[in-house]
Amino acid sequence: MSDFYENDFTGLSETGEEKHKTEERRCSRCGRPVSECGPLTDLPDGTSLCSDCLKKTLDAAKNNAPFDLNSLFQGLGNLPGVQFLNLGDLQGLGRAAKKKKQEEPEKRFSMDEILPPHKIKAQLDRYVIGQERAKKMMSVAVYNHYKRIIEEQRRADQAKKKAEERISDPNEPDIVEIQKSNILMIGPTGSGKTYLVQTMARLLDVPLALTDATSLTEAGYIGDDIESVVSKLLAAADNDVEKAEHGIIFIDEIDKIAKKKNVNSRDVSGEAVQQGLLKLLEGAEVEVPVGASSKNAMVPMQTVNTKNILFICGGAFPNLENIIKERLTRKSSIGFQADLKDRFDDDRNLLQKVTVEDLRKFGMIPEFLGRLPIVFSLEALTEDMMVRILMEPKNAILTQYQALLAMDEVRLSFEEDALRAIARKAMEKDTGARALRSIIEEFMLDIMYEIPKDDSIGEVVITREYVEHTGGPRILLRGQL
Repeated sequence: MSDFYENDFTGLSETGEEKHKTEERRCSRCGRPVSECGPLTDLPDGTSLCSDCLKKTLDAAKNNAPFDLNSLFQGLGNLPGVQFLNLGDLQGLGRAAKKKKQEEPEKRFSMDEILPPHKIKAQLDRYVIGQERAKKMMSVAVYNHYKRIIEEQRRADQAKKKAEERISDPNEPDIVEIQKSNILMIGPTGSGKTYLVQTMARLLDVPLALTDATSLTEAGYIGDDIESVVSKLLAAADNDVEKAEHGIIFIDEIDKIAKKKNVNSRDVSGEAVQQGLLKLLEGAEVEVPVGASSKNAMVPMQTVNTKNILFICGGAFPNLENIIKERLTRKSSIGFQADLKDRFDDDRNLLQKVTVEDLRKFGMIPEFLGRLPIVFSLEALTEDMMVRILMEPKNAILTQYQALLAMDEVRLSFEEDALRAIARKAMEKDTGARALRSIIEEFMLDIMYEIPKDDSIGEVVITREYVEHTGGPRILLRGQL
């Protein structure tokens, strides 16, 4: 019995000593005992940290503090149910990336890189048929825009040099500030507004953002915010702010944000959007979300200066012809020399006579039009222009189908009457050049389906009868060629 009690109390005594030792342990960093700071975490180097000191140590890791991350996380990895990454290789990575970004050369333009207007137009002629006045005006506007950027770069370099050398010239001439010239294109659907801008951006090798004004709404309403147009340009420039600040933004369907007439509800997608675009067109520093169309707490933000961004707006402006016609026939009177009311009914290029006053009556506010000083209209496509569009551009529609059949070792050719028939049917649809592809797709369907069946076919000739559904194409076998 005595042995039993002796052993029993001996065990209790040893347990009490261990408990006493545990209570006396202190944090290696702050020196507080366990009773004050709570349980300690043992690290491989023999130190013990409380939860507060451990948190401070982890915060120091985020700030690239000089300590051994491997030893810390090896010790924490012993905790049950807890896994950590080996961050030893990541230490100092943020500093390296930041340094690399600072060493990247600034994007600079020079006069040698910018083509003069006549060369820009010559390049556009290879892709766009007709629209001579529109191509000439756009070439001059883009050329002057990038000359303005080059001049601002030169002034910035001079100012920096004078500041470093502390030079002050009281007789220095006044600086001529060149204003930005944004563009407003007016033209019927299918006349080539978007295609003209796409070709221009490809020739200049600058980032281009194509956006639609119909999705824009006033801030706080469902839809895209005004800044989303700049966010799309930033995405087109691979999130490079410097590159995006010299890009081009094309806002299509700009006529859809005209002021609504006789509307009792709030106009959140009309005049309010025009007013929101004013600061972007003029030039301002705006915060835009990266990779999203609206601002929220989970999306990073970037500051972009729109001062050197060229804005090109385009729209079909339906029923604008009626406003122009009303202005032109306003002075009609009774008599032999009076203007007839139906004088301009058959004028397909009536939009060429548009004025700023006509656009104001359509619903565009004066402040918005004032920031688009270059206004021009595209010509309505004629039958001859349709035939040229089929054949002459570098990537003409007929050339694309000829390349498709050439993969099956079959030649494709069109008779002159067939091209005229296609152009006439496209004119009847009244949707511009977009109608050409839909017409060709219709009668080429059977050919593209049947030709791979027969290896003896060497050439297919499209005739006028086949286009008008009164006959078939001419098929030539390989032995007949």
